[in-house]
Amino acid sequence: MSAFDTTVHLIYLACAVGFVVGLHLMNTPATARRGNRISAGGMAVAIVVTAVVLGHDGGVTAGALVALASGAAAGGVAGTIAARRVRMTAMPQLVSLFNAVGGGAAALIALGDRPGGTSAAVAGVLDVLIGAVTFSGSLVASGKLAGKIAGRPIVVPLGRPVTALLAAAAAGLAVLIVGFDAPAGALYGLAVCALAAGVLLTLPIGGADMPVVISLLNAFTGTAVAMAGFVLGSTPLIIAGGLVGAAGAILTKLMADAMNRPIGAIVAGGYGTGDAVTVAAGAGSAAVRETTADDVALQLAYAERVVIVPGYGLAAAQAQHEAAALTEALAGRGVAVSYAIHPVAGRMPGHMNVLLAEANTPYEMLRDLDEGNADLARADVALVIGANDVTNPAARRAGNAVSGMPILDVDKARSVIVIKRSLGHGYAGIDNELYTDPRTAMLFADAKAGLTAILAALHAYA
Repeated sequence: MSAFDTTVHLIYLACAVGFVVGLHLMNTPATARRGNRISAGGMAVAIVVTAVVLGHDGGVTAGALVALASGAAAGGVAGTIAARRVRMTAMPQLVSLFNAVGGGAAALIALGDRPGGTSAAVAGVLDVLIGAVTFSGSLVASGKLAGKIAGRPIVVPLGRPVTALLAAAAAGLAVLIVGFDAPAGALYGLAVCALAAGVLLTLPIGGADMPVVISLLNAFTGTAVAMAGFVLGSTPLIIAGGLVGAAGAILTKLMADAMNRPIGAIVAGGYGTGDAVTVAAGAGSAAVRETTADDVALQLAYAERVVIVPGYGLAAAQAQHEAAALTEALAGRGVAVSYAIHPVAGRMPGHMNVLLAEANTPYEMLRDLDEGNADLARADVALVIGANDVTNPAARRAGNAVSGMPILDVDKARSVIVIKRSLGHGYAGIDNELYTDPRTAMLFADAKAGLTAILAALHAYA
């Protein structure tokens, strides 16, 4: 091995260390931004070194280098613009698009550079299969999250038998490619089967399961990238893809547990969504106690401990800045404030944490499920903003749609205030028993409007 090759391998090793360190730093919100920068820096260095290797070995023409540079520049500009312009509430569909791009790019590598040898052929088949499923499935998921495709489960006639036939055809083509060195057309046929399967597998999945689906597709993307690394013999791709695939798989399991939904049932689809507008139950019902912004402000002002429980209603209303302003105002009055965040509080893993961080909410105020429940047990007031199923006490009983689901124990606080537009159902499609608890008061309002009114009333008491 020449000195040049040794140097290249050492740099690639340093980049891989950067990936691992960056992933580790993403464990907490306080260091996540630094972790992102380290990982991105490692990948940038790996790309530059790869370009140097291509030039050194003479394995690419000048025209090809121009094409690669142009593609990298165009992709970099498009990614930067998308990341800067996207609203935090639209981040889940952007992540799904990124998953699609990653899976599609990985599949194209195997299609464009057909590997030779049995082991490389296996990697190529897996690359095309996983990458193509990820590409089409992520596009459908992004469409559902963006509202361009109905969020409800869409059952395709004969969808499951067709999916089974596609799987059998893909298996047959894989055998021909690996065992009998079939022509390149077999690999393209495999890609077509995988693309169709990705659509048929994702359409029946409802919006309720989208956080888990995003995690699963993210794991698929990482796995496809790792397979592409084996096809090209690229160590950075293998390591980066393996890290993303493993992390995504672990996160998928954690998210499924948080929703009390088996991963197999999620992939099978058919679970409902709360995206549709639901007619509210009568707010004047004797079982529901309605309140006003003035009363809420007074109650919060005289509390010692307040726990805020954000849900997708807060994200949809883009009310994170109003929540942060209310937090600051309460802290200024000596009230101890914390946030109890359920793992599926947003539309993707970590969505709510990022949303609150955007509004400069102090990291030390953010609590996970277990820590949040400990705070709720000592809270004078639990302020629920647009959260539904994740606060439903019915989860502690058997025989309903949320049975066994880990929830935030909001009903254990001394008093509860819920800001919500209506008494409409959440994703599970059942009534939330919290709303009829004698200690619960309902403020019927959009999250942003409700928080703004509470903050104005709080300042009036100053």
